[in-house]
Amino acid sequence: MDQPVLELEHITYAYPETKEKPAVNDLSYKIYAGEWIAIIGHNGSGKSTSAKLINGLLLADSGQVKVDGEVLDAYNVWEIRRKVGMVFQNPDNQFVGATVEDDVAFGMENIGVPQKEMQKRVKSALKDVRMSEFSMKEPARLSGGQKQRVAIACVIALKPKIFILDEATSMLDPKGQNEVFQTVNYLKEEKNLTVISITHDLDEAANADRIFVMKEGKLIKTGEPCEIFAQGNLLIEWGLDLPFSVRLSKELKKRGVKIPPDYLDERRLLDWLLTSILKK
Repeated sequence: MDQPVLELEHITYAYPETKEKPAVNDLSYKIYAGEWIAIIGHNGSGKSTSAKLINGLLLADSGQVKVDGEVLDAYNVWEIRRKVGMVFQNPDNQFVGATVEDDVAFGMENIGVPQKEMQKRVKSALKDVRMSEFSMKEPARLSGGQKQRVAIACVIALKPKIFILDEATSMLDPKGQNEVFQTVNYLKEEKNLTVISITHDLDEAANADRIFVMKEGKLIKTGEPCEIFAQGNLLIEWGLDLPFSVRLSKELKKRGVKIPPDYLDERRLLDWLLTSILKK
């Protein structure tokens, strides 16, 4: 198999106020180029802390993080951050410019991207997220979904290899969530990005190639969405909800509908239901 683009090796980290209980405890995993990984878990499971350790916003107490084969440390943290872009829960916290265009340019100014190249990247990034027509708008006047798309453009303009969404859709309505999902799906395929989605929303996690389940700072389960969601009530024991398609399947079974035993996501469940109806 190819060299991992990201590798965590026995990472442990405890916040100063909770030294007796590490937020991340002996965490190890590998992620490969072009994958979409969803990291799920209840609040306090350590998923967001792990994202900050990947990006160098926090440095591990023990263990090591490797990005593109390079071990993250205090000396190369700024170089590593160029390879790992993050979009957070509240995009307003990431905006500093008077216009959308200014915001996309800000990160590039900080790393000394030449002016002509910067202008080219701003234009390209806004086109990628379908926000070109808003380039001179004030970020504060945009909708939630539009703000997150601009936040994504700010990261994409820096040309990272790894793109982390840290609860990036949790404050959005369904329309805004759909806008972000469509944008990330397009960018992943177009630019061969490695995407890590930190979320407690299992319907969002269904977009991933693999899911990592965290509990009390540890990785307790990995697998494809169909494998994870097939765990049923075990998900509730892990502090998670059931995906909508699983809940709907349970209700249909109660009403005598014979649902296939394998996990069906929303689209596959809809296709199966429509096929069943047409057969009748």
